[in-house]
Amino acid sequence: MQYRTISDGRTSFEVSTLCLGAMNFGTRVDEQTSRAILDRFVDAGGTFIDTANNYAIWSGGTGRDSEDLLGRWLKDSGNRDSLRIATKLGAAPRDPGVPLTEDNFEGLSAEVIARQAPESARHLGVDHIDVLYGHVDDRATDPAETVAAFGELQRSGLVGITGISNIATWRLVEARQEAQRQDVAPYGLVQQQYSYLHPAPKYGRNNFVTPGMLDYAASTGTAERPPLALTVYSPLHQGAISRLNQPMWGGVDHPTSHARRALLHEVAADIGRTPNQVALAWLLGGEVPVIPVVGVSSIAQLDEVLGAADVVLDDDVRAQLDAEPADPR
Repeated sequence: MQYRTISDGRTSFEVSTLCLGAMNFGTRVDEQTSRAILDRFVDAGGTFIDTANNYAIWSGGTGRDSEDLLGRWLKDSGNRDSLRIATKLGAAPRDPGVPLTEDNFEGLSAEVIARQAPESARHLGVDHIDVLYGHVDDRATDPAETVAAFGELQRSGLVGITGISNIATWRLVEARQEAQRQDVAPYGLVQQQYSYLHPAPKYGRNNFVTPGMLDYAASTGTAERPPLALTVYSPLHQGAISRLNQPMWGGVDHPTSHARRALLHEVAADIGRTPNQVALAWLLGGEVPVIPVVGVSSIAQLDEVLGAADVVLDDDVRAQLDAEPADPR
């Protein structure tokens, strides 16, 4: 396992460069299997675990099933101090009687943040949350209100580093500048969707990492622009990376993605790795490295993912993977 330091310019700590996504733990992945995956991840040197306060309500859960399972496991394992736990708020249902859609998210008002963060800590069984994300950018709430509410949680000691997810780059920059105006720590993490397969450009599609966001992250780490790290979800595109017959979704189903996926499989065969391992190594070793949040449902899947932790792609292999299609003219 490899490690890196994440920081918001005021608070810093080390995390494993693979983050275990616990979204389905306690719902689609039963408790016994979830615990076995968590134990194996920690035994392999993993220290970073990701969840949210609405996982996985769409699978018939309460919305806090993942947090609750992690809380039970942390209590039984006794290894809380060696781990960094991240959770999210803002995308739980505002009205539990209505289907969970963007129109029914609680949002990132000061009231929601002040109410939900302590609840997450209680369900996790912890006295502080290492990383707390706003789950989805809330354009109906003034960023100054959201930033101030997160800052208050940090001042109280409940939260270490704050972050935001599913956000446009300009909104991310404005929120971080607002934090500096208020003299509170800015977001130190942003979590977006990202994989070797890129979506077609579309106005309003703000949940993916963009080249501009990578460029902005690379520019951080100064007094004027505090550090910002990227964590990325669906790095294996929910099985579509490894299975050529798996449907692609979210704007990724286009000819270039099919060509890239086929190339990925060819390269993986050439170097004796699985397509999933090569896809993760591509993310980990990029010009702007990111932290993949990997969701698995079995020990076998986890072991494959762990096999990518120390894979370093040669320059020629990376150049092959990054080559643009030839001009057909």
